[in-house]
Amino acid sequence: MSQHFAAYPSAAPVGVDITRASIARVYDAALGGKDNFEVDREVLEQVRAVAPQVAELAWANRDFLIRVCRFLAREAGIGQFLDLGSGLPTAENTHQVVQRIAPNARVVYVDNDPMVLTHSRALLDSAAHTTIVGADIFRPFDVMNHPTVRAHLDFDEPIALFQIGTLHHYLDDDAGALMRTYVDSLPSGSYVAIAHFFDPETPEHSELARKMEDKFVHSPMGSGRFRTRAQIDAMFDGLEMVDPGVVLCDEWWPDGPRLRPLESVRHCIAGGVGRKR
Repeated sequence: MSQHFAAYPSAAPVGVDITRASIARVYDAALGGKDNFEVDREVLEQVRAVAPQVAELAWANRDFLIRVCRFLAREAGIGQFLDLGSGLPTAENTHQVVQRIAPNARVVYVDNDPMVLTHSRALLDSAAHTTIVGADIFRPFDVMNHPTVRAHLDFDEPIALFQIGTLHHYLDDDAGALMRTYVDSLPSGSYVAIAHFFDPETPEHSELARKMEDKFVHSPMGSGRFRTRAQIDAMFDGLEMVDPGVVLCDEWWPDGPRLRPLESVRHCIAGGVGRKR
């Protein structure tokens, strides 16, 4: 454990506890959902003091997820998806997007927030080829060796692994090592997609990123690191990047031309997709 890790409050899920913020419920609140409590909304209010459009981080993250799902299911021909830290169900979940293109695509969600597990199991009860596993996504050996993951996915065929909006809640300095463990367990031809809070290291937006980080980590949620491009690139170590590499989430194959400038906070979340040879 690094000294940096020890300096931050714990980001471990705490269950359905209305006195402590949950990562999943804060995201739900940012997306305008109803499965959150006052303490979760308080996190957003604290960050709004320095970034009034903070909810745009969640929307940029969600839009990126949807476009990545379409690319992998349609263009890359991937039929298996492992969505880590999937969060509370909302519109256009991974299985809904990919199975619209490939109806037989298999999807495994992984989370360990009790509220996420309860809501997701109710939603997925009638969903074909889709399940959810209760596990800690920051323990890759536990996830990749989970009996349900192994039974539901074929590790002789490529798998798409998602860490979308999750790793900025991993507080150790070496998130790259965590991801190398995941990548090592994936079959050849697999893809890894990551979206992460981003410090662009520019005069215009770096200060905003660091102010948001300070508010997030000292909020009731207790996590939300804004890493640099080099730090995010390290999470794709050994992978062949899909063009255009790691870019702002909004710049990763947008659906159409941009008709208005991005909100400042949207310059503070980046994503990319890499392929394992």
